[in-house]
Amino acid sequence: MKLSSMGYLIKEGFKNIWNNRMMSLASVVVLVSCLIITGAASLISLNVSTLISKIGDDNELTIYLEYGLSDIDSIKLGPEIKKIQNIESCTYYSREEAIKEYKKTLGNIYESMQGDGNPFGNAYKVQLKDLAKYKDTVKQIKQISGVETVSDRSDIASKLTKLNYFVTLVGSWVVLILGIVTLFIISNTIKMTMYSRRYEISIMKSVGATNAFVRIPFIIEAMMIGLISGLLASGVIIAIYNPVRDAASGVVRLIGNSTLSVEKIWLPTLLLMSGVGVLIGIVGGFISISKYLKKEGGEILG
Repeated sequence: MKLSSMGYLIKEGFKNIWNNRMMSLASVVVLVSCLIITGAASLISLNVSTLISKIGDDNELTIYLEYGLSDIDSIKLGPEIKKIQNIESCTYYSREEAIKEYKKTLGNIYESMQGDGNPFGNAYKVQLKDLAKYKDTVKQIKQISGVETVSDRSDIASKLTKLNYFVTLVGSWVVLILGIVTLFIISNTIKMTMYSRRYEISIMKSVGATNAFVRIPFIIEAMMIGLISGLLASGVIIAIYNPVRDAASGVVRLIGNSTLSVEKIWLPTLLLMSGVGVLIGIVGGFISISKYLKKEGGEILG
């Protein structure tokens, strides 16, 4: 096919989008919705997996001591905790250090929460040697007199795993349903374009135009709808990613430290969303065009 002919076909593809702008707009809206949900579900699943991995790699436990335990008695518990074989290191974490972390958050009431007004108890931060002995080590720590609670992240990992499964399952069904709807709308958009140009297509087929010559403008139209949708969807996801991440970090601090930053996800998201959009457009275009290309010139007009 000559370069001049390809230029004409590409121009026709863009012209088709404008001539059928209402159906093209409907296709873009549905496809953008589908891609946003798909992208959001994928990013949630990816970040949950990252969190689970982080929890597995971070073998630190926080041992919270009884609130009324004095500083001297709290410090005396250090050697007893270190006696447990699976303890790699043990660091004392006083109630004064704990309240300092909330100084900015507390603002004017910070001073009133010093001394006896401090709601925190003393604690220890410990590193484990072997994560395989996690639960057994926690059990031994809880048996020590003066220990109130131990932060057990295995429960968090279990909940995150269930969340990941739920998001993946629901996301897959939503993507499947919206994908079918999107293919249907894109197919109808192309069919309307072909119907409005049926006389032209009939003449082209009658004088021996190849299927590729007839097909290309409609495939380009579908590809452009998919590409525009992919770019819009990725733009929305990238724009809201940091605000959502920051809001989630305000509830669970671990999320802010262990999830992916927007700098790491924006380019893959842009490329993936655009690629998927173009692919859906091509599939939708081929589905609608195949029916017409099986007919001869006169048959297209009925």
